[in-house]
Amino acid sequence: MKAVTWHGKRDVRVEEVPDPAIKEQTDAIVRVTTTAICGSDLHLYEILGPFIGEGDVLGHEPMGIVEEVGAQVTHIAPGDRVVIPFNISCGHCYMCDRELFAQCETTQVREYDTGAALFGYTKLYGEVPGGQAEYLRVPQAHFGPIKVPEGPPDERFVYLSDVLPTSWQAVEWAEVPDGGSVTVFGLGPIGQMSARVARYRGYRVIGVDVVPERLEMARRHGIEVIDGSQVDDVPGAVRSMTGGRGTDSVIDAVGMEAHGSAGGKLAQTMTSLLPDRAAAALMTRAGVDRLAALQQAIETVRRGGTISVSGVYGGMTDPLPMLQMFDKGVALRMGQAHVKRWIDDLMPLVTDDADPLGVEDLATHVLPLDEAPHGYEIFQKKEDGAIKVLLQP
Repeated sequence: MKAVTWHGKRDVRVEEVPDPAIKEQTDAIVRVTTTAICGSDLHLYEILGPFIGEGDVLGHEPMGIVEEVGAQVTHIAPGDRVVIPFNISCGHCYMCDRELFAQCETTQVREYDTGAALFGYTKLYGEVPGGQAEYLRVPQAHFGPIKVPEGPPDERFVYLSDVLPTSWQAVEWAEVPDGGSVTVFGLGPIGQMSARVARYRGYRVIGVDVVPERLEMARRHGIEVIDGSQVDDVPGAVRSMTGGRGTDSVIDAVGMEAHGSAGGKLAQTMTSLLPDRAAAALMTRAGVDRLAALQQAIETVRRGGTISVSGVYGGMTDPLPMLQMFDKGVALRMGQAHVKRWIDDLMPLVTDDADPLGVEDLATHVLPLDEAPHGYEIFQKKEDGAIKVLLQP
């Protein structure tokens, strides 16, 4: 089959790889009909090379048609249309019983002391072959796959794999009070949907980005926006819009590669030039992130407010302004999305013909799988108006 494989920094290729097969009674094989490039995939494209092997299959946002199931898989059958959550969880361990599916103890990657295994996302998360491929082996398929109805286009459902649950959780974790306000830093796919979810739930939403196409998309959905390239003091601008206090909550949907973090960018670049073994050791002990977005989030949130972090961070020695955070009484919550925890909330919205979250207005590019390298390039460089790229095998 064809699949998108990693071969080095900014080097992804579409190659022939072996077809997946059932290995465990809880497996399923899915023929992928649509898959997506995630902002998190760009960290593999740029920074996290020391933790990924050449030829590894990428991607963790797939949906498709069930081809085959193991003997213990009973809730789906061949022919069913399904979305596959990006985290692989068993549904019955201590963590899953508490709906903390991203911390599943059955698939936890203990070698690196990380949480549940993820599709297509480095040795840190199990090095499980990903979904940017024609076919996908789905472990723990007795629990994970989400059945969706026939009829509506894939664009209506594919975001249930990651984007929508991550965005819904970002808003939940932000703990915005009734009638309150939230600032969203970063208007990529997660930021766009976080802003729309927050507005749907009745909050005032201010979105911050520097990319014109992202700002315009947010405006289309009724979001107030701040162009960070035109404002010297974004937290000050937010305070001026909110009676001097700042918003009740802030969502950081940027993560480790924030603009305006020259020192962090230099450290990441220098680390990436080291041999993989040395780079991996350094990153797991002394890694730093580009923290401009998180630092601005801390400045922006009102006293006693909450910051919800959905952007991926990987640093181990990131300097945080603890004096400011303690003085302001800031609450901070973060982590991978517990996908299946939020599906009952989201499914009525994505099946609603009114499309209240505008899921059919997110993908800017729908490309054949063979054009995945081009999709990665324009997404990473923010060229050609790329905000969300879908791939169709």
